[in-house]
Amino acid sequence: MTDINDTYSSDFSDDAAPTNATPTDPGASGFEPAIDIAAVIETLQKQLADQNDKYLRLAAEYDNYRKRSVRERQEAELRGMGLLIRGILDALDDLGRFAHVDPATTNATAVQQGAEMVEKKLLKSLAGHGLEIVNPVGQPFDPAVHEAITTAPAESADEDHLVALVYQVGYVFNGQLLRPAQVIVKQWNG
Repeated sequence: MTDINDTYSSDFSDDAAPTNATPTDPGASGFEPAIDIAAVIETLQKQLADQNDKYLRLAAEYDNYRKRSVRERQEAELRGMGLLIRGILDALDDLGRFAHVDPATTNATAVQQGAEMVEKKLLKSLAGHGLEIVNPVGQPFDPAVHEAITTAPAESADEDHLVALVYQVGYVFNGQLLRPAQVIVKQWNG
């Protein structure tokens, strides 16, 4: 028969290694070796420098893009104005010839006809560039494109809020109101 003390004592004999002993080899128990802090800092500083360089390049590219966009927009505006001016040069030439006629040899009818021709040529050229005249006689009053100066009595209820007279025509350029038409509006007081 075996003695119980022999069984338990064999578990604690000098031959067996203690189970809670600390290992002398750091890799043997799954611990990582010590981290080289200097190498990590150097790597992070290099990544930061790379990101800073990318940021500075991107900022410079954006600044160049912004300047180029402003310059291109200004050049486009100048080209557009040049096209507009080129379109009215013929009317300006006609006006110059008309302004230098001898009043002693020219009658009033010729002066009036010349002024009408210059006006038509100028308006035709500007219409080709997108200018529209707002001359709303007999049309309903629209506060978006008309400016009422005063009112006039309407002869019937059907004429209420219709434009009776235009003091100054308005202008719309490519859908944008440049100047509202100044009008007298009929008002029914029945």
